[in-house]
Amino acid sequence: MYKWILGIGALILTRKIGLAIFGFAIGSLIDQYQQASKNGQGGQGQGTAQDPFEFYRRQSSMYDLPTMLMALSAAVMKADGKVLRIELDFVKSFFSAQFGKQFNATHLQTLRQFLDAPSIPLQDICHDIRTRMTQEVRVQLVHYLFGIAKADGDVGTAELNVISRIATMLGIPAVEFESLRNMFYRNVDSDYKILGIDEKATDEEVKKAYRKMAVAHHPDKVAHMGEEYLKGAKEKFQQIQDAYEAIKKRRGIK
Repeated sequence: MYKWILGIGALILTRKIGLAIFGFAIGSLIDQYQQASKNGQGGQGQGTAQDPFEFYRRQSSMYDLPTMLMALSAAVMKADGKVLRIELDFVKSFFSAQFGKQFNATHLQTLRQFLDAPSIPLQDICHDIRTRMTQEVRVQLVHYLFGIAKADGDVGTAELNVISRIATMLGIPAVEFESLRNMFYRNVDSDYKILGIDEKATDEEVKKAYRKMAVAHHPDKVAHMGEEYLKGAKEKFQQIQDAYEAIKKRRGIK
C-alpha cells in the first residue's frame, strides 16, 4: 500500500519521475517492514520493531565506513594464519589518526568479530567502497593494507594474494597496484642473493650463509674508518638481517 501512496504522491507533488521512483522504493521497504512485523520478524518482537526508516537505512547500506575498513583489515591480518600484536597496533594507530575520538572499543570488537568469522564478504564490501570512494582514496586504502602486512617486517605471499584480490575488487588499476606492491613486497630472489645463495638451498645452508654474512659484514669491522663507512655497513648488515628474517618467515624456520 505505502509504495503506491508514496510513489504516486511524490509524482503529483513534484512532477519528477525520479522522486516518484524513490518514493515507491521507500514505500516498498515500509510494506516489507510491516509485513515482517506481522510475522514477528521486524525486530526483537512485536511492538519493539525498529523504525521503518531505520530498516530502510540498513537495507541501503549494510556496513558503515569504519566497519568496512575493519573487515578489510581483518582479511589481511589473518591471511597467513596468525594475527600478530604488531599488526593490531598498526591498525589501532591508523584508526586513531583517521577517526580520532570516534574510534573506540566498539570498533575493536567489530575487528575481533571479523577476525573470528569463517569468511568475510569482501566482494560486497569492496563494491560498496567503490561507490563511496574516489580511485585516489581507494589506492591509499590499499597502501594502508600493505602497511598492515609489512608491520612485522615482511609481506608474505598469502598476504600479498589477499591484498591483490581486494585491489582487483576495488577497481585499482594494475599499474597503481604494481607501484604499491614494489614499495612493500620483498622479492624472494633478492633475499637469497643478499645471503649469497639461491632458493634451492636447504634450511641448514640458509642458516650457515646468514652466519657467514653476518660475521663478514658486521659494522664493528669498519668502526675505525669513520662515520660514513659505519653508516653504510649498518645499512648492509640490516639488509642481511631483513633478508634472513624474510626467508625464515616464508619457510617457517625457527
